[in-house]
Amino acid sequence: MISQSVGWWCFVPQKLTSEQFVHSAAEAGFVALDLVPPEHWQLVTDHGLAISSIGGHHPLEIGLNRIDQHERIEQEVRSAIANAQRLKIPNVICFSGNREGLDDAKGIEITAAGLRKLAPFAEEAGVTLVLELLNSKVDHPDYQADRTAWGVQVCQTVGSPRVKLLYDIYHMQIMEGDVIRTIRAVHPLIGFYHTAGNPGRNDLDDTQELNYSAILKAIKETGYTGYIAHEFIPKGDPAAALRTVFQQSASSL
Repeated sequence: MISQSVGWWCFVPQKLTSEQFVHSAAEAGFVALDLVPPEHWQLVTDHGLAISSIGGHHPLEIGLNRIDQHERIEQEVRSAIANAQRLKIPNVICFSGNREGLDDAKGIEITAAGLRKLAPFAEEAGVTLVLELLNSKVDHPDYQADRTAWGVQVCQTVGSPRVKLLYDIYHMQIMEGDVIRTIRAVHPLIGFYHTAGNPGRNDLDDTQELNYSAILKAIKETGYTGYIAHEFIPKGDPAAALRTVFQQSASSL
């Protein structure tokens, strides 16, 4: 069974206060929130909601493709894994970092080496490390994990059931499109999904080019049973947007 989550940063504090967001998301039907800051973990759990993921290390521009950052990142991710295990959070997000002239093959090798060190801790904790795919065309210039094939090679090199991809549909539509075919081809290596409308990263409505009804049905057909986290910035009333995206997505899941 697929559960729906929604991204914290898209609503707080620009659209709603933390308390308003938690209340509105719960009222809309969401069972989890995504990327909740540590200072609000208690607020979320007090409202009976789960947390679908937390960040493993920062900043995303300086990531696992840098050997000189591996020691720091390992400490940050291991701390995140411990928190995720304690709070029953299934996913810890990891980042490749920017290329800065690094070729793709070497980037895969270095990123996989960093994740391979962390994999045993994730496996023991029952937490999945998800390498996020981001676009380098619009939002994250020079980010290296900007194509599905690159991320797949990293996961295959690591070879752990607890190291997978965060397939962000918005980002991959910008970079490569062919979303449903890609999901069907590589779904065993996808541990988590993010959504948003493109262009604009807004509501999943009829003003954008992605057919989310078909995409969500395709995800369901793969047998996926994790969270789908909506990471969109609402154009109108935020509480109404939460209700709409939950109801429309539920009809396909």
